[in-house]
Amino acid sequence: MAEVWSGVRRWWHARPMAFDAALAACLVALGLATMSAEVRASLDTADEVPDLHPVGVTAVALLLSYTLPVALRRRTPVVAFCCVVTGVCVAYGTHYPAEVGSVSALVVLYTVGVLLERAQAVTLLGLALAAYVVVTLVDGVADTFWTSFLSAGIYVAAWALGRSIRYRRAYTAELESRAQRLESEREADLRATLAEERSRIARELHDVVAHSLSVMTVQAAAAQRTVDRDVARSKEAMAAVESTGRAALGEMRRIVGVLREEGQTTAELAPSPGMADLPALVGQVREAGLAVDVDLCDPPLHVPAGVDLTVYRIVQEALTNTLKHAGPAAAVVRVACEPGAICVAVEDSGRGAAAVAAPPGTRSGHGLVGMQERVALYGGSLRVGPRAGGGYAVHARIPVDAVAP
Repeated sequence: MAEVWSGVRRWWHARPMAFDAALAACLVALGLATMSAEVRASLDTADEVPDLHPVGVTAVALLLSYTLPVALRRRTPVVAFCCVVTGVCVAYGTHYPAEVGSVSALVVLYTVGVLLERAQAVTLLGLALAAYVVVTLVDGVADTFWTSFLSAGIYVAAWALGRSIRYRRAYTAELESRAQRLESEREADLRATLAEERSRIARELHDVVAHSLSVMTVQAAAAQRTVDRDVARSKEAMAAVESTGRAALGEMRRIVGVLREEGQTTAELAPSPGMADLPALVGQVREAGLAVDVDLCDPPLHVPAGVDLTVYRIVQEALTNTLKHAGPAAAVVRVACEPGAICVAVEDSGRGAAAVAAPPGTRSGHGLVGMQERVALYGGSLRVGPRAGGGYAVHARIPVDAVAP
């Protein structure tokens, strides 16, 4: 039984407008039943009430005027309050039955206390009490008014109950908000602590790897000096280099694992892209709708893997920005292998003027910063900006010790 009642309560709470409509319908039915009872009572007794109008269309209309607005008490509490108070005052002032009006007044006063701010709620309470005084004293229906509305204290109590519930809800909401903020701050502190600890461990492992590399260099130099006169000692030095290198490689893997962000999967099995993958990248961009002309040099045989990846990322980021920001345009990609350097140029014929008006770096978001960092890592240079004849251009020059096409 308790589960059924709990389910009914959840259903009503999820449908407040349906609850208010049902409450208004109950008040209408109660008012009609009260009017019918008065009619039967007047027929059964010989006494007549000369100042009370008979039940008719006007009485029903007044009944609806102070019962149906209850259905809108949550959506428009001020309008519902005004309609109920006005209807009840008119009914009592013209001597029509209005016994159910007391219940409607209690409901709307409670709603005013719950939903409205303090100034509005106090103002409407004062209007209700003023209407009480006017109808009671001026119209001379003190007994009827006192019986139907009970007393002004009950209505003030209904209003005060609404205010207390409002304050309680606000207090509960503030506690929940504070709990959420504390939980968020706790998680942020935890993430900051973990990041700091990862950074500390990475620094320590970096020192270990640097020491291992120093040992390897010394051992390799010793092996080179003794290889002609002491082969056994040279083998021992090279074995030491091998073991130290393996240990350093293991420590490097640990550094990568420490620095890997939470939730990131293990390293991908596919190799990192490079200059040899640029034709496939250009093909994908063409399929996306951008016309691209390509002038690529043959991938060098001896180029650092980081430089190879940097060239690919620069072209990828530049073409992505062209797709996003250039509008209807065409692009040209040129990669030249010069003696001692690799030069990359990506130019488009799009909206270069828009890039001038935009703040620096906003055209490609964090991509421009990433390109600058990649190029600066190898001591290169990067120039980005609008072209003189329209469009946008990205030029990068990355020094390489030995470029052999």
